[in-house]
Amino acid sequence: MTVIDCDSHIMEPAGLWREYLPEAFKDRAIRIEAGPGGGEQLIIGEQVVMPGGLAGLGGANLPREEIFTGKYSYADGCPAASYDGKARGELLDDWGVDGCVIFPTIGILPFPTDDMALINAYCAAYNDWQVDFMADLPGRVAAIAVVNWRDVEAAAAELKRCLAKGFRGLFVPPEVVDGHRPGSSHFDSIWAQLEESGLPGCLHVIVRFSGSAVPFAGWHSEPRMGPVFGFGLGAPGQMIPALTSMVLDGLFERFPALKVCSVEAGCGWAGYLMDRLDEKSALLGKLTATPLSLKPSEYIQRNCWFVAEPEERTIDAMLSIVGEDKILWGSDFPHIDSTLDAPNLIRESVAALSESRRDAVMGANARVLFQMDC
Repeated sequence: MTVIDCDSHIMEPAGLWREYLPEAFKDRAIRIEAGPGGGEQLIIGEQVVMPGGLAGLGGANLPREEIFTGKYSYADGCPAASYDGKARGELLDDWGVDGCVIFPTIGILPFPTDDMALINAYCAAYNDWQVDFMADLPGRVAAIAVVNWRDVEAAAAELKRCLAKGFRGLFVPPEVVDGHRPGSSHFDSIWAQLEESGLPGCLHVIVRFSGSAVPFAGWHSEPRMGPVFGFGLGAPGQMIPALTSMVLDGLFERFPALKVCSVEAGCGWAGYLMDRLDEKSALLGKLTATPLSLKPSEYIQRNCWFVAEPEERTIDAMLSIVGEDKILWGSDFPHIDSTLDAPNLIRESVAALSESRRDAVMGANARVLFQMDC
């Protein structure tokens, strides 16, 4: 049985951008500096994006209750397997996992600058680093390209470059970008490339401090409910409107062979969304701006994949509702809300499934979706 982790992360080395950026941009590299109080701060676009708590960007290896006390640094929250290819290979071997799909960590944070050339350079530098990381794990890594969605022409060019280097998908932020929803025709030059390649656009959870990707913002009042609220509801709160935009804005009508994968939000909400949209579409569909030839659920069944959490109890039901080829699994290694026991937990979660369904979730579906050979 092939086993593929479809949501694993890189903890970007602190010097990545200083090393991989062109000379003209090195003085504005993404970096970690000492803060005014003696701790660390993350600098992106010459702005302080995180004034502390950087160990919490990773931290699966640390006591959660101590991560934000100032006791740990960014490096402390970065296990070797999160940035070193050889160490990642050893971790996969220990886990009994054949391959992994990798996503960024610093790259899911906001880039607070309107300098498009700088953002483009940030993305290209990270992608170049991924090429080197992949070289240490031939055939075992599906690299996911990161592009600047605010500069569509440059994004399409960068995606083309990455696909030529063997990347296996594209990072898609679940947010409104400069007034454009994910399903907008504004991004069609990007979607067209993905459809032609047969590789997926990966809607992955992001970290934002304002804007459309901060779901339930009005609920973050004092006294706060803590990270259980943010981590528990933030992911589906981003994914549901993003995927709904793709359906209702006609993305899958325009690109019927396009593949989109929802990552780090679980799979159990997919069936609910399908039923909810079908019901409202039947009653109100004639009032929408974009006519659809299929029911919303039929686009989701045809075009969408979902990465299950290791302990989800609805996996079998979603295999029946969405499709037996549409459910994958992911560990979220090494983020603060993940567990190093994820591979064992997913095995327990699918143990009662039929052999064909178990094989599909554990890796067979991922081999096909990401065109992997492991």
